[in-house]
Amino acid sequence: MSATNEARGHPASFRDRDGFLYERDGVLYRQVNRAYAAHYDLLMQSGLYDRLVSEGALIGHRELAQPGLAPGLAYKVLEPERVEFVSYPYEWCFSQLKDAALATLETLSRALEHGLTLKDASACNIQFNRGRPVLIDSLSFMKYEEGQPWIGYRQFCQHFLAPLALMAHTDIRLGQLLRVHLDGIPLDLASRLLPWRTHLNPGLQVHLHLHASAQRKVGDGRESLGRSGRRVSRLGMRGLVDSLRRTVKSVSWEPDRTDWARYPEFHNYSEGSMQQKLAATEKFLDGVGPRSLWDLGANTGQFSRLASRRGIATLAFDFDPGAVELNYRQVRQAHDPNLLPLLLDFTNPSPSQGWAQLERESLVDRGPADALFALALIHHLAISNNVPLASLADFLLRLAKSLLIEFVPKADPQVQRLLAGRTDIFDDYSSDGFEAAFRTKCVIRERLPVGDSGRTLYWLESRR
Repeated sequence: MSATNEARGHPASFRDRDGFLYERDGVLYRQVNRAYAAHYDLLMQSGLYDRLVSEGALIGHRELAQPGLAPGLAYKVLEPERVEFVSYPYEWCFSQLKDAALATLETLSRALEHGLTLKDASACNIQFNRGRPVLIDSLSFMKYEEGQPWIGYRQFCQHFLAPLALMAHTDIRLGQLLRVHLDGIPLDLASRLLPWRTHLNPGLQVHLHLHASAQRKVGDGRESLGRSGRRVSRLGMRGLVDSLRRTVKSVSWEPDRTDWARYPEFHNYSEGSMQQKLAATEKFLDGVGPRSLWDLGANTGQFSRLASRRGIATLAFDFDPGAVELNYRQVRQAHDPNLLPLLLDFTNPSPSQGWAQLERESLVDRGPADALFALALIHHLAISNNVPLASLADFLLRLAKSLLIEFVPKADPQVQRLLAGRTDIFDDYSSDGFEAAFRTKCVIRERLPVGDSGRTLYWLESRR
């Protein structure tokens, strides 16, 4: 959300009657309503809040002595730490969703130790902050009542377990169903799409297949442990958490060695050309000095890391699930706090959607970044997808004001491969055509030849 002098509620924060987010003068606040007072006080006094924040499992906040947006309802006003970039589950790779699921269960386990539980299990309550999944909603906790089942059980299965199972056992691309089903993939749908062999996995049999069957018998599609009226002991709750944790851990996926996942191994650059490309990229970063950077078509993140190692908050977007998976695994292994790999088809980027088309922000709404890489990407958009160069210029300049774009000429083997078997209708696809399309909107700061590859890096600055 953009800065404004008038306070307004966050459009994605309207479902919880216990409180909500709002923004004033570019600062994000959370109002805690009086209806949630007892649960909030228990969270703060039990030691759970301090423990989770110190472990990096919960976003911290500070309490403020000021009226809320709805003072008649307000108990507390909080200023939460703001994450650098809000991402959505359909933009995560397999291991990101799996890590988010395990983080949710670990937080629930910690809560039970302190006499609390989680009242929901939305994947959107998790964000990746400083390289790891973290819960961002401190109003998700409520006092644990002995005998009460976990009311977040169905939501956990829909938001985490169903998509993970489908991605692992059916097709990795089925994670994109989360873009259609914002409250998680319906369990009856997941059960029908999963292969028969998943019935042999005890956890998937119980938490997906039998769970879906129970929902169908009730008829409203929402029956679950959390709504059944059954009493569940504290020991039973711990057993449920352990069972879900084992089931999540049992689901695995290894990226196929696709061409794009293996791109760093077979690219067309000579050693000298690659070194020149790296040097030119570093020159751009030193010259611009961005605080944030988006790398479009980042593959496994080789160039993204030139930015993240400088402390720049870097998003590495790619459409290939295998490439994003490998990138994230490197981030996790290196404990890189500045790099966030995300799944994105740039020809169909994440839209505004949800209630009133405001609940989930589009890619553009979450920008702009200070700087942007589009390295070895433009030819795919212009040739494979017939996107005019002028249209590319318009869109890229909505995302950042400083651009580093690699132009790959028609004679390049990669472009020739794209043109194979189709009529060459791209008369304006040339360096002159590229410069003409961008010059009306940009200043060309520098042209940086990429060694003997025939490719050119353009350092562009918006005129706006």
